[in-house]
Amino acid sequence: MQKPLQGIKVIELGQLIAGPFAAKMLGEFGADVIKVEPPGSGDPLRKWRLLHDGTSVWWAVSSRNKRSVTLDLREAEAQEVARRLIAEADVLIENFRPGTLEGWGMDWETLRALNPGLIMLRVSGYGQTGPYRDRPGFGVIGEAMGGLRHLSGEPGRTPVRVGVSIGDSLSALHGVIGVLMALRHREQNGGAGQQIDVALYESVFNMMESLIPEYSVFDVVREPAGSSLPGIAPTNAYRCRDGRYALIAGNGDSIYQRLMALIERPDLAADPALAHNDGRVRQVEVIDGAISAWAAQHDLDDVLARLTEARIPAGKIYNAADIASDPHYRARDMLLDSHLDDGTPVTLPGIVPKLSVTPGSVERPAPTLGQHTDEVLESLGIDAERRAQWRSRGII
Repeated sequence: MQKPLQGIKVIELGQLIAGPFAAKMLGEFGADVIKVEPPGSGDPLRKWRLLHDGTSVWWAVSSRNKRSVTLDLREAEAQEVARRLIAEADVLIENFRPGTLEGWGMDWETLRALNPGLIMLRVSGYGQTGPYRDRPGFGVIGEAMGGLRHLSGEPGRTPVRVGVSIGDSLSALHGVIGVLMALRHREQNGGAGQQIDVALYESVFNMMESLIPEYSVFDVVREPAGSSLPGIAPTNAYRCRDGRYALIAGNGDSIYQRLMALIERPDLAADPALAHNDGRVRQVEVIDGAISAWAAQHDLDDVLARLTEARIPAGKIYNAADIASDPHYRARDMLLDSHLDDGTPVTLPGIVPKLSVTPGSVERPAPTLGQHTDEVLESLGIDAERRAQWRSRGII
């Protein structure tokens, strides 16, 4: 069965996380992704986090299903090659600071003239317009400006960051959505392409639920609340007898009744003031205290078994070892057995979303730096002699 994006050619000029994450997802569903990297050093992500034989194992995830071409885009010859690649592409992805591509002769008007059907995904810290557009912006800054950092952590303590680059990955997901909508628009409108402008801070802000409506109506600034979810009760992390934590979400009205029956608090179950969420929120400390007292009498496994039997949403806090050994992850193909270049076994994350007829797949491992340069340039009619000259000059 043909994959949904088979026949779509993507040129990835991005580095690190946001742009490459978006291209990775498109590649998993059939797009031909050509990743352009600087000669010699390549994408800095190759050296991020833990390295095996000099290359990050993260690279095996972020660049699977891609071909690697090296071009020094500061050089005129390399810029011309890039324009030729883009002229034949369906999608261009870049996540440089605004103005960078313009400085290389690859502004939108120039590229659109070369390829009227081009879809150009541009990811940046603050977007392509506005007073902050020229500021450098990484995911951590977007997370702070988008409102997430203020809510992360315990009340009265230094706000903490989420342990992954969530601002970048959220921007990548918004970018993929934009690309798919633009492809659909192109089908319906005579092949016309368009730009997609994704800002890191806006991608985070889009996840912030009722933050701004509550401020505008009630003048309330939402504050960090640790493991609880303000305004929804009960839902929290409860310490068990063995020192581990159970996450319990008893915030549905009927679920709350079952939870109170399980912990043998019929008084709280019968109280009409606690029948609905708004009333429970007003007495959340009393409810959380009752649940905490019950959890403290049992080990985590026992707590979770009892909650599952009572049909109450609950779970434990997973670390990497928990994920790697969990049978549900395996049953859902979310742990893929693969290998690195030297044959070292490695487990990689599976593919989402899961399509029933045209699922995504891994067709090629992450490339070595410049692995496909000759192959791709030869397809453009650039002969071996010229490639050798460019290589000697560091252009490729």
